[in-house]
Amino acid sequence: MKTGIIQLTCSPDVQRNKVRIAEAIRKAASQGAELIVLPELHDTPYFCQCEDVNNFSLAETIPGPSTDFFGALAKELGIVIVASLFERRAAGLYHNTAVVLERDGTIAGTYRKMHIPDDPGYYEKFYFTPGDLGFQPIQTSVGRLGVQVCWDQWYPEGARLMALAGAEILIYPTAIGYAASDTPEEQERQRRAWQLVQRGHAVANGLPVVTVNRTGHEADPSRQTAGIQFWGTSFACGPQGEVIHACGAVDEEVVIVDIDLQRSEQVRRWWPFLRDRRIEEYGDLTRRFRD
Repeated sequence: MKTGIIQLTCSPDVQRNKVRIAEAIRKAASQGAELIVLPELHDTPYFCQCEDVNNFSLAETIPGPSTDFFGALAKELGIVIVASLFERRAAGLYHNTAVVLERDGTIAGTYRKMHIPDDPGYYEKFYFTPGDLGFQPIQTSVGRLGVQVCWDQWYPEGARLMALAGAEILIYPTAIGYAASDTPEEQERQRRAWQLVQRGHAVANGLPVVTVNRTGHEADPSRQTAGIQFWGTSFACGPQGEVIHACGAVDEEVVIVDIDLQRSEQVRRWWPFLRDRRIEEYGDLTRRFRD
């Protein structure tokens, strides 16, 4: 499956962002992409650096203007698109939601981000209600997509549940970067750990992984911090964690990677982790901590 990775910077101009994303999607489609993955919350700057009620005006319904926009592109180009939107479910109820648009422009399915961070520069609990759709793969014409969003990518439980539900690939739209207060050494440790944990999900579940991050520097509107330098490094890896392609940390990139979904079958025969799970012994996983 030819998969398009679109790593980009985002400006405060929502319409300009959409135009540039559309150009990148067309470029990827012209190079043979069947599936295209966009970064987290790609239509806007990463507004969660501060808590501002005015930012709720950025949210929109699903279906809505953005699903119409990307759905039309998907239909025109005959591709599947994984988009990431700020969903307005109701007044005062918002989600960080991934939407998968099918080749005919329809919505194949949605996933609402389950794990919501609340850290300096990432005040997402102010904006987003945790997801309530579970870890359910989305069936598309290119396969069963196990879509999650950013902070979800650190949790092996979500990856495992997607695998158990029949996902053929794990996909993570992402917005993550460096804190200026950290040393270069600490920044590098964090970036490498971010990639390593997701490669671990690939190995543990025998599935390929595609992760797409934004890049560039975005200022903190509150001026309490030096903002975020998003670390890019979007990548795809195979079911043994082998890196198929990794983007650079700085530049925008439109990359096509060829992912063999059939290879998971053979890898799982070599490493039958699902066979040997001791599910009768895992009850304590539902506890917060064992005191």
